Parts: sequence; C-alpha cells; structure tokens
Amino acid sequence: MKKKTGIAITAAFLLVSALALCVCGTCSKKARLADGDWSGSAEGRNGPLELVLTVQDGKIAAARVVSESETDFAKPAEADILAQAVKKNSADGLDVVSGATITSKATMQALKAALAKAQGIAPAAAAPTGAASCDIVVIGAGGAGLSAATEAAGSGATVIVLEKMGIAGGNTNSATGGLNASETSVQKKLGIADTNEQYYQDTMKGGYMLNDPELVRTMVEKSAETVDWLMGLGADLSDVGKMAGSTNKRTHRPQGGGAIGVHLVPVLQAAAEKAGAEIRFNSRVTDVARDGSLFAVSVSSGTGDYIVRAKAVIIASGGFGANPEMVVRYQPGLAGFGTTNHKGATGDAFAWVQKFNAELVQMEQIQTHPTVVPGNGLMITEAVRGNGAIMVNREGRRFNNEMATRDVMSEAILRQTGKTSYLLFDQGIRESLKAIDGYARQGLLTEADTLAGLADKLGMPAAALEESVASYNRMQAAGNDTEFGRAGSDMPRPIATAPFYAVEVGPAVHHTMGGIKINIAAQVIDHDGAAVPGLFAAGEVTGGVHGGNRLGGNAVADITIYGKIAADSALAYIKDK
Repeated sequence: MKKKTGIAITAAFLLVSALALCVCGTCSKKARLADGDWSGSAEGRNGPLELVLTVQDGKIAAARVVSESETDFAKPAEADILAQAVKKNSADGLDVVSGATITSKATMQALKAALAKAQGIAPAAAAPTGAASCDIVVIGAGGAGLSAATEAAGSGATVIVLEKMGIAGGNTNSATGGLNASETSVQKKLGIADTNEQYYQDTMKGGYMLNDPELVRTMVEKSAETVDWLMGLGADLSDVGKMAGSTNKRTHRPQGGGAIGVHLVPVLQAAAEKAGAEIRFNSRVTDVARDGSLFAVSVSSGTGDYIVRAKAVIIASGGFGANPEMVVRYQPGLAGFGTTNHKGATGDAFAWVQKFNAELVQMEQIQTHPTVVPGNGLMITEAVRGNGAIMVNREGRRFNNEMATRDVMSEAILRQTGKTSYLLFDQGIRESLKAIDGYARQGLLTEADTLAGLADKLGMPAAALEESVASYNRMQAAGNDTEFGRAGSDMPRPIATAPFYAVEVGPAVHHTMGGIKINIAAQVIDHDGAAVPGLFAAGEVTGGVHGGNRLGGNAVADITIYGKIAADSALAYIKDK
C-alpha cells in the first residue's frame, strides 16, 4: 500500500477556551508545551504512523499525519483524532472511532509521544530486559489475556503480560456486536426473558453440534456472573440486542448499541494495571519451555531478547486469521480472501505448544464474516441487521434471510453478482445503533434522500430496489417474512425514514474457531487426554467452544469467561508451588 500524507487540522483558540483549560487544572498539572514542531510515531494497523504537532504560544495549533500506510477508510479516523486533540489541547480523553480502533489508538499514541517531547518529558523506559520472574505469565493482551491478568493480579499473584503488538486489545479492538449472556441482571431489569438452556441450545445449533458441550455449558452458566464482574470493573453493558442465531435478546453492549471492543479493552487494561499486572508491549514470545519446576518464556523485544520465568503460563495469543498461509493450509477454499483480523493474529502459539504434546482441534473450522467492506477488512457489525437492515444484490433484490448464521449468509453473498452485496437501512435504524455513526465518520456509507436516488448512486434498478423495500416493509408490519423466513422478532422496524443508506459488503476471514484443546478449567490438554500441568489457554487460540460456526456475541463471552477461568485455575495451581 502506498504511503499517504497531508492530513492536517488547525484551530484558533479563543481566550475563554484557554482560561477554561486552566480552570479545569490542565495548566497547573501539565508542563507547558514548548513552541515548535514535534514529531511522534506509533505502530498502526498496516505499519508505522508518523505525525507532527505544531505548538504556538504553548498550545497545539496544528496536527498532521506525515507518513502512514493505513487504508483510505482510516484517514477520517486519523483526522477525527487530530481534531479532538487540537480542540482539547491534549491527547487525553480522546474518543476512538468505531471500526478504526487500531488506527485511532496508533494516532493517540503518536500524539502522546509528540506531546511528551514538547513538554520536555523523556520517553518512557523500555520494557525490562534480561531475566525476570513472576507467578503467572499471560501471553497476549487481548480480551482473554486482560481478563486473565485482571483476575490473577487482583487475587494477589504477580503477573507479567507479554504483548507482541504496540497496543492492547488484539482482535477484541474490532469487536462491534457485544457479549452474549443469559439470565443476567441486565436482562431481568429490562424485562427480557431468556434462559441458560436456550442460550446453550442456540450455541450448539449454531455450531452444527460440533462444539464441545461441556465448554459451551460452562460458558453459558458463567455468562451472567461475568457480565456482573465486567460491570463491576466499569464496563457499560446496559443495552441488550439480538444477533443472528440467537432466539432471544442476549447481546450485551454499551448504551445505545455502541461497539463493545473499543469500550471494553480500555476498561480491562485499566483494571489489569490497577490490580498490579505489568503489561509489556512490543514483546513477542518466541518459545515456551520447561525449566525445572518453572516455565521459561522466551521474549524478543526492540531492546533485546530475554526470558521470563513463571510458575504458570496462560496462553491468550489469539487465532491465525491474519496468517494466510496457515488459513489456506487448513481451508484451501479461502485462498485470496481478505481478513478482519489485526496483523498480529498469526497463530504463533501453535508452534510453542507442540513440545508439550498439546492437541489441536477443529483447525479447519474457519469462519468468514459476511459484512466486511471489500478491500480494507473493516467489519460492519451484525447488530445493523439485528436492528432492522436488509441486504440486497446488484439487481436490487433481497436474496436471503439476513439473520441467518454467518456461514450461511457468507455463502449466499458469494452466489450474487460480483460476490458482494449491499447492506441497506434508513435513518431510524441508524439512530438505533451508535456504531453506525463510526461507519459514517469513515465515509463508508452511501446516502440519498430517496430509495431511487440511492439506487442511482449504487448503479442498480430503482424500481427493483423500491419494490424490495416496500415488500419487506409489508412483511415487517405483518410480522411474517414469506420470502425468506426472517422471524417477526428479527424485523424490529421498517425501512421508511429518509435518508437511506447502503454499504457494500462481502465475506472475509473473521474467526479461527479451532485451536488448542482445553477443558472446562482452561487447562491445555495433550494427545493422551491429560492436562499439561501449569499450562492454560483462553480465547481464540483455543478450539472447541464454537464448533462449526460461531454466533455473533459469543467471542466476547468466550474470551472474558475463559480468560477469568484460566486465571482462577492458574491461581489454584501455583498455590502450593
């Protein structure tokens, strides 16, 4: 991808704005910014992102990205972050742009690096090198790893988290739907009837009964307490929606239907650090081995190679969706597919665990997500469909039940002209789901005041599109989709309020459902069926929870629940060590 330059934001601050900053304490708490141009850099989704801040009269006067390799659709996110920084005269308290989390965080990191230079603050010390020791090493600072670190450190263990990327979150950063859970305090408060048994049956059915029943049962039965645990840490899970494959509303997310990942990762990272966990970024694990009664975890960082010794290890390093060679090895039919995964999802752990005779299960079970923007890997949350959107092909016709499971919907899209389709919705649906605003800010949406105008922009027959929407609205009002069998409860609102919106989408590699075999205690299981002492795993690096297809909302449930379980099991293991 070619380098891009030239994003610039400027602002003139009124005197009252400057005074307000001082009244709020900004002036007294932070060193004055030195005038001049100050550079900062961070690792983005596709490579280094570099920017320059211009400081005049002690305030940020301008900010511009001078070099990056992000997608065209990420440029508005960069501009948005820079605009916030200029307005606030700070890099603190900035809002991540939904759908461009990694780019947003990289821009924030680069801003902070530049501001530190302007304040005369020396760069933070590099991650420690040489020998280190702790009770528990957690490999990976995604949702599973941060959940494990929070639980373990909060229970008094010394914890070192090793994250090979420059930011926390992994694929959790891109999670948009929510967290599935049943019989929760939130559901009860909202009057939503749901049961653990129905959640279990939905998950098993969605996975074509290939799931490990015990793993699913454990996830389901611990889901409600995990929602309470996360809310206790500060997470907002007060909105409950419905995803494809779920009988009832059970997808917990921030108020208004905001994206779950950009909200949850900072909550978990802050909780882990507050509990005392040490998170080391840009620290790539290259091997895990026995060293007497301990584990020796080999690490490669920008400042050198070193070893961390620990009594127990929790592997939470994610899947392999960004490793096309490995994807094709297990699923040749996915050759040439794009991916929603961040670039660090390369399946490193599968090589480390071989020496422990660890069993890998269902590696061929790789899920595609049906609504990914072609060419850039940006995923449109399933909640858009759950809130009432339909999908049409280039001929302006619906072609499937939009709430079918991801694999079914992906296959249906690939049968259409051009192997993509259009997600179609109106202003009412947009207002029902905050995540859509993030897509608009990135320029992903095509908009028109009429369906005919939208059809013209998309190059499809206007009459066909108008009839498709009119037919859908009639069936929605009747609560009966006689064309494709979409349930009445899955058609919550008509598509009738201008403006109307569309975004082109198609399938991309999304979730690798196979991985390291674990039991309900998150212990790594070897080929003989025995647990490997002291070795635990959680999240997308494991296999068995999702079977042949993962339901939307189950990944965040899986990573948080089994991350916490892995920590509890590791704590029990080290108790007598």
